[in-house]
Amino acid sequence: MASIDVTDASITFTATQNKQISLKEYLVKGLFRRSVNPQVAIHALTKINLTARDGDRIGIIGHNGAGKTTLLKLLAGVYTPTAGKSVVQGRVCSLFDISVGFENEATGWENIVYRSYLQGETPTSLKGKMDEIAEFSELGDFLNFPVKNYSAGMRMRLAFAIATAIEPEVLLVDEVLAVGDMAFQIKARARMKAMMSVSSLMVVVSHDLNTIKETCNRVLWMRRGTVVQEGQPQEVVAAYNQDSRDRAAAAKAQAEAGSQPAQSAQVAKVA
Repeated sequence: MASIDVTDASITFTATQNKQISLKEYLVKGLFRRSVNPQVAIHALTKINLTARDGDRIGIIGHNGAGKTTLLKLLAGVYTPTAGKSVVQGRVCSLFDISVGFENEATGWENIVYRSYLQGETPTSLKGKMDEIAEFSELGDFLNFPVKNYSAGMRMRLAFAIATAIEPEVLLVDEVLAVGDMAFQIKARARMKAMMSVSSLMVVVSHDLNTIKETCNRVLWMRRGTVVQEGQPQEVVAAYNQDSRDRAAAAKAQAEAGSQPAQSAQVAKVA
């Protein structure tokens, strides 16, 4: 049975802050001691809770930087929580950052084998899928060449063909997925929809709110690494849209207020 259990999960990254100093400060202080750049804690996710079972279709919405993709990576096992826990049961297929991890010196065929084994395929199960993966990628004889010679689009095609060749129990999708030209994208989206229909459990990140409402039975609205609201798609999407309108109106009012002093000063100068 496929399942997701995330309990009070937080992810914190540590980054070095580059402090700008003047030439005078450098001459006075830099000659006598080594400058130390302070460490800054970046809270990517804070106390996330999520429970999902077979049949669930979870949508994640929010503006850029909300933590949506970070949450997907937590579920995929790319990140481990700094605090709390995340447990995912079932065969996972992750459709994001799919072009990362190629063996550049190996051929396309060899990479099909390597990556398929990492996804849990066996020599027996992969044997019946090799030709199908090759055909879907549309790379033809290029599969005989090292991946280092591939264009970015070719790498994405091959990665997508491999990643979607398995029958997942847990499907993790970032819909902002660009794979090749328009014709290939149409084919890729058709395959993604087919996988969505057969997977036991799905979590999808999307800015297409209509797709979220049509596809999902639950929605998480995220902001700055936290869950603002969770519930029925219609309810959460409506709240998110209203919040977006309120923020846009506030930003417009602030911009107009900021321009008034400058306009008044210009009028006074003309007078």
